[in-house]
Amino acid sequence: MRWTACELHAHTLHSDGKMTLLELASAAAKLGFECVALTDHNTMSGLADKEAAERQAGIAILPGMEWTTFHGHMVTVGLAEYVDWREANTGNIHDGVSAVHARGGVAGLAHPFRIGSPACTGCYWEYEMEDWNDFDYIEAWSGTFAPIKTDNARAFSLWTDKLNEGYRLAATSGRDWHDAAETEEPISVTYLRLEDESRPIGEEAAEALRRGRVSVTIGPLVTLEAQTPAASYRIGDVIPVGERTVTARIGIDFSVRQGLWTLADPACRIRLSSNKGVLEESAVQATEGTQEARITVQTEGLSWMRAELWGIVRGVTTMIAFTNAIYFD
Repeated sequence: MRWTACELHAHTLHSDGKMTLLELASAAAKLGFECVALTDHNTMSGLADKEAAERQAGIAILPGMEWTTFHGHMVTVGLAEYVDWREANTGNIHDGVSAVHARGGVAGLAHPFRIGSPACTGCYWEYEMEDWNDFDYIEAWSGTFAPIKTDNARAFSLWTDKLNEGYRLAATSGRDWHDAAETEEPISVTYLRLEDESRPIGEEAAEALRRGRVSVTIGPLVTLEAQTPAASYRIGDVIPVGERTVTARIGIDFSVRQGLWTLADPACRIRLSSNKGVLEESAVQATEGTQEARITVQTEGLSWMRAELWGIVRGVTTMIAFTNAIYFD
């Protein structure tokens, strides 16, 4: 079991990107990613060079595709084969999701609140949603320096609202990466917890997204576990009824992707949030190693909890990282 640094939304020359697959994979490896999902618009043809690009770049490439329609963009990861998108209309998106699931993939809303047509054709999500349980994740952070952007704040709030309504959806980041030009803006990373490294990484990544074993960051890796006298629960797990108190263990690993991100101010705050609001918040100081915070949690009335890291980045107080949720029955 290990946390793997992934970029889940990227394009090549096979749609509207400016990189070959090898150039994309090499650029991702240079930024400390261990895998990158190829999510070209409405095509999987770019994957023809997948194995050669993986060998040369030393990084795993996840098969995927971005359904690009006039009514919204849906990003998919883990597809075993192409899924036709051309019959999508505002009332049948669930048929498309079912087709993605039938081919081993997972489906998420891509940048749901980005400005839409005519600035970005179909980028704004307009599909009629009958059952949020059909979807696996929401791309809560999109683009570079994602946490300070208004459309991402709306996407993050949407995710929180759905958690409060009882849905067990994952939240991810995706750069929507089109060219190899370097940027000085913070780059977000989606860490996936891979449970069985003997399986193909595409299947394991899809399973991690399906089960919500996800942590997102523009800096250190934040993890969350909950312990009872009898068991330990990880991100994405459900704590059964009857556990009146749990110990939340929040890990903050400042050693990940060393040299590829910076915090100008080492003073940070770790926050344990839930459907009942903030359960506890405390100060932490950025170091070169790992820190852990332990918080005793009364479970009455809780349906979910997650950890968040806040601090000052580029002079702005912002969320630096967040975990996905641990749930309560």
